[in-house]
Amino acid sequence: MTTAFSPRTRTAAPDPTARSARVIVIGTGFAGLGMAARLKRAGMDDFLILERADDVGGTWRDNTYPGCACDVPSALYSFSFALNPEWSNTYSPQPEIWAYLRKVAADEGLLPHIRFGCTVEGARWDDDRHVWTVETSDGSFEGQVVVAGLGPLSEPSLPDIDGIDTFTGSIFHSAQWDHDHDLAGENVAVIGTGASAIQFVPEIQPEVGHLTLFQRTPPWVMHRTARPIKPLERFAFRHIPGALALTRAFVYALRELTAVGFTRRPSILRRGEKLPRAHLHAQVEDPELREKLTPDYTLGCKRVLLSNDYYPALTQPNVTVETSGIARITPTTIVTRDGAEIPTDTIILGTGFHVVDIPATHTIWGRNGVKLADHWADSASAFLGTTVDQFPNLFFLVGPNTGLGHTSIVYMIESQVNYIMDALRTMDRLGASTLEIRAHALRAYDEEVQAKVARTVWNTGGCQSWYLDDKGRNSSLWPDFTFVFRHRTRRFDPSQYRITSADGKSVIVAS
Repeated sequence: MTTAFSPRTRTAAPDPTARSARVIVIGTGFAGLGMAARLKRAGMDDFLILERADDVGGTWRDNTYPGCACDVPSALYSFSFALNPEWSNTYSPQPEIWAYLRKVAADEGLLPHIRFGCTVEGARWDDDRHVWTVETSDGSFEGQVVVAGLGPLSEPSLPDIDGIDTFTGSIFHSAQWDHDHDLAGENVAVIGTGASAIQFVPEIQPEVGHLTLFQRTPPWVMHRTARPIKPLERFAFRHIPGALALTRAFVYALRELTAVGFTRRPSILRRGEKLPRAHLHAQVEDPELREKLTPDYTLGCKRVLLSNDYYPALTQPNVTVETSGIARITPTTIVTRDGAEIPTDTIILGTGFHVVDIPATHTIWGRNGVKLADHWADSASAFLGTTVDQFPNLFFLVGPNTGLGHTSIVYMIESQVNYIMDALRTMDRLGASTLEIRAHALRAYDEEVQAKVARTVWNTGGCQSWYLDDKGRNSSLWPDFTFVFRHRTRRFDPSQYRITSADGKSVIVAS
């Protein structure tokens, strides 16, 4: 057996026309850029980044709907190595987050490594040569290691509604907002009441003729404590050493406390429901509408949403909240299950993303040609959300059971990046060509995670959410404090892996 990549710590940056590199990173959202920046800082310059769009940013590049903003405090929503003193608000708007990611890519010297307009169409492991071949819209690339920063919020989920393909008006998903389309005076239907809808509905409500909001399950909505960051605060963040880091640590600690209710003692969340109930009662006077908007499941079972203007928008005379469900769509109307026909000019889909059924799993083939979608047929699982048996040298960022319900995903990404960096250093130290998690190690880890997640509010709160797959299994969220995950990913443990050298011989790891 031969390999095109000799293990080493410092490598030359790839040529602009290079088609191979030691590490292939997929995606330029927080995950991909975070991985690439750490490689660059460690002097591991032999990497390429494949990006399907013409700019960096991932979900924060793609989601440009009116009102788009983060629901995680700005202090937490940045890399630890690139804290941002320039946020304008305690909850950052989408344009600022996108600008931040573009700045990180430039400041960290990542742009020469990125191949833009390069849609990944498939990845296949070559067990003879110990390399991954990645097929793209711009030809094939090869890498010893692939790091997939695909992002769980990257592929819009479109509803399967009878007749939707016959609709003659405009229809688009919130993540593919049609800014050229004028909604003024139109009859607009919004399908879905998730995190995107509660942001764009208040923005478009004043301009449309009539807005019908199709709600399947009402969300819990909390007061949004957003405010402009004061000039004195920004001065301190810019010029006083440690001020921004201290603020970040304080906000992190407060957020981490909420994990107790989500993951350890869901019963206390019942008492916490007093706050969103009071928020609803203060903003919605009509008892019939208020009843429609009152959840019947435990706070936190579905994603808790933050908004001060969502409920007021729904009380306006040009808004109807429809809860009877959609029976079918005709060329010009939406027909509800109780027989009402609602004239519709434009349909906006706030129907979320493919989180537990990632389409890319159908285009990744591991050892012996096994397809990842088949390997995960029962449910997705990965060791520390990062590695999968039968898929050597493949690392996932924001993989199974690494999502969060209470704090910043950037913290989890950086934890996984720490783990992958130590894995690469381990390969160098051992002269290894492949790393593959042992099936029994992954199985034991997954059983542990599922035992923990079974007691969380996401599994016991009495709702059906996108956290759960079609078998009712929670393969999305991390069921513990995030500092526990950081501790577990601080060091790569080679004893959990099957490790081989370039000639295919097993590498013996000293205990």
